[in-house]
Parts: sequence; C-alpha cells; structure tokens
Amino acid sequence: MTEKSVITCDLEGRIETFNEGAAAMFGWPPEEIIGKKRVSAFSPGLIVLGHVGGWLQQAVADGAHEARTVFVRKDGTPFAADIRITPTFKNGAQIGYCGVTVARPEVPIAEAMPKISLGTKAMRWLVVTRAPFLAAMIVPILLGATWVHARGLTGAFPWGTLGLVLAGGILLHLAANTFNDYFDWTSGTDPGNTDYFLPFSGGSRSIELGLIGERGLLRLASVTLALAALDGAWLVSRCGTGLLWFGLAGAFSAVFYTAPPLRLAARRGLGELFVGLNFGPLVTAGTAVALTGTLTADDFFIGLPLGLFTAAILWINEFPDAPSDARAGKNNLVVTLGLDAARWGFAALLLGAFGAVAAMVGTGRLPVFALVALLAAPLGVFAAVQCFRHARDRQLVKANAATVQLQVVAGLLLIAGLFLQGWLRGPFHPLG
Repeated sequence: MTEKSVITCDLEGRIETFNEGAAAMFGWPPEEIIGKKRVSAFSPGLIVLGHVGGWLQQAVADGAHEARTVFVRKDGTPFAADIRITPTFKNGAQIGYCGVTVARPEVPIAEAMPKISLGTKAMRWLVVTRAPFLAAMIVPILLGATWVHARGLTGAFPWGTLGLVLAGGILLHLAANTFNDYFDWTSGTDPGNTDYFLPFSGGSRSIELGLIGERGLLRLASVTLALAALDGAWLVSRCGTGLLWFGLAGAFSAVFYTAPPLRLAARRGLGELFVGLNFGPLVTAGTAVALTGTLTADDFFIGLPLGLFTAAILWINEFPDAPSDARAGKNNLVVTLGLDAARWGFAALLLGAFGAVAAMVGTGRLPVFALVALLAAPLGVFAAVQCFRHARDRQLVKANAATVQLQVVAGLLLIAGLFLQGWLRGPFHPLG
C-alpha cells in the first residue's frame, strides 16, 4: 500500500496536523513542525510563488485541486509527488486546507517540476529585495527635487545629478531591506514569527522559501551597499563634501537598523525615529544639497510629513509581528506600548503628518498649494479606523495597505502642490 502524507493547515499555512506518513515522507518530526512551520517549507520557493496560491484558489472554487509537483525533504533533497488539496471547514466557515500527498519516486524531478514563468523568476527578486516598497525612498527624493524647483534655485535643472541621487537612494534602501531580512533571520526574529501576512510583515521570507540562502542574502546586501557608496562618492565629488554626512547617515541606518550590537529596531523608539528621519527630512535635505550645494532648515522641515507617514508604515507593520518580536527581544514601540495603546500612536503619526503640512503652510514654509496634500486625509482616516477595529486580526491588512498607499498619494499631492507653485506663481520664498 502506498504511504500517504496527510497534512492540515490553517488559512495562514501554519501546520496543525502531521501524520506518520508525512513525517516519513518529508523527514520532519511532528514536534518540529506542528504550530512552528508552514506548508511552504515543503516546496521550492519558485513553486510557492508561481503556483501554490493558484492551487489553493482552485481548491476552494472546485472543492479540490490535484497537481503533480516537486517537494523537498528536511535535508533538502527534492522528490516528485502528487498532491490533492481540499479546503477544510468548521461551522460552515473555511478554516484551512488539507493536503494529501503520494510520493512518485519513479517520476523524474524535471518531469514533475511545474513550469516556472519568467514573471515568477522576476518576482523572486522583487520578493528578495522587497522592491515594491522603494516608493518610500523615491517619493521624498522627488519631493526634495520639486522643492528646489519651486524655489527657482537652479537654472537648467540638474537632471543628471537627480538621477544619481535616485540611484543612490534606491541602492541604500535595497541594502537596508536585505540587511534587515538577514539580521532578523539570523537573530531568530523572523523564524519565530508564525503570525505574519505578506507582504506587510514578517520580512520577505526569502530565506524561508529557499529563494536565497543566508550567505547569498548577506552578499547581496553588501554589494548594494558598496554600489551605493560608489554612487555617493561620485555625488560628493560633484556636489561637495557636505553631502557626505547624509550618505553616512543612510549607510549607518541601513546596516544597524537590525544589525548587532546596536540593533536600533529593538531599542524602544530608535527604530521608528531613524526610519522617520531617513525617509523624510534627511532625504529631502540631502536631495536639496545635491542639487543646489546649499542647505536650509526648511529643506529638512518639508520632509517631515513623509517621514511621519513612512514611520506609520513601519508602525502598522509591527502589529502582526509584535508577539514574535517580543519573544526575540525586538522591543520596538508597538511591543513596548502594547497593541491597544499603539493604536493611538499610529493615529498620532497620521495626524502629525497632516498637521505638519497645515502648520508649514500656515507659517509660510510651504506655499498654499501644498494644502492639496490634505486630500489624502480620507485614506488616513480609513487606515486609522481599520487599525482600531482590527489590531489583533487578519483584517488589519487593510490598514497596512492603506498606509503604504497614503505615503505615496500624500507625497505625490505635495509634489503636485509645489509644482503648481512654480508653474503658476513663480519661485516660492519661504518665510523661514
């Protein structure tokens, strides 16, 4: 009789039951699997990215889905198998999935391997680098450039220099993302997290999925940081040594946000502070220095709203990670305050960001056209309401997504307001 693996999981993919056939087939003892691993641990990462989501959807739609695929044992050896996936229910509501697997040792691995599209292969690197979040860096750089334009501080706009600033900022952000994933993995923070929902929490999971190894991720982080340094050196040679301090601050934050011994993300507010500064005031001021060679206090101030919005992204993403962060000693402010109090902190960040725009217009630091950024306020209200209602359940994902969108929308509206100033009224001269 052919031995069968029978595994059930919840909607998050966390393994709930694991029979003897599963233990024999995959090489994992139940005590190391149940409640501690996800079913993604048994599949190559590219299959997870390219196929598993569709299989689950098909199983729900049709009542079951069957596929031939390739799985991996605990020791990393692949094997061909057939799987039948069915949704599981309790009291009429779906609670998870059941997978029944039969190994097919007579089938060659290459024959059983599902086709991996070029899009899935490209998605691998989007996941590893968390590239979709690069807007957090790109938008404040563009804001700084538009700020320079609105004040009429350049003749012919230095597009080449702006390109270098964008390249350097993106490389620093990629370095921060990959160093963050590496150190959160090696410290045990991400491996101990079974409550995440992608892509907003729990890191990229690129090591867990087998998309890249520990050494490969560290190498990628180091290479992107080195390329950022080369880009920065070129900028400093063109724009002056004043820009050097901004680059050093970015490099320091990229590494030590999660790297020991400093591990800023674990130090009760330092992580949130550094994220707010690096993705707001430091970026807009650094961009202004690169494009004009001068620096004013207002160059920092105009980045404050975006810094607060980006800190809010980090803040809301810390909610689902709070239990595992606490176990790993990653004492960010959400862990420190607790989820109930942290909801008010999230709302305060959003209110502070919009309040900063209004205050800077009121004091003459920003032109009146900048008030167009307040049109994004309904999105902020939606995010805050979802946070208060769903701080402890999966529906919080709506607040996570809305906060990411809010940073982009409010930033682009602020950019549009500054552009309108330069187009309709000519150079703007802040009172400060």
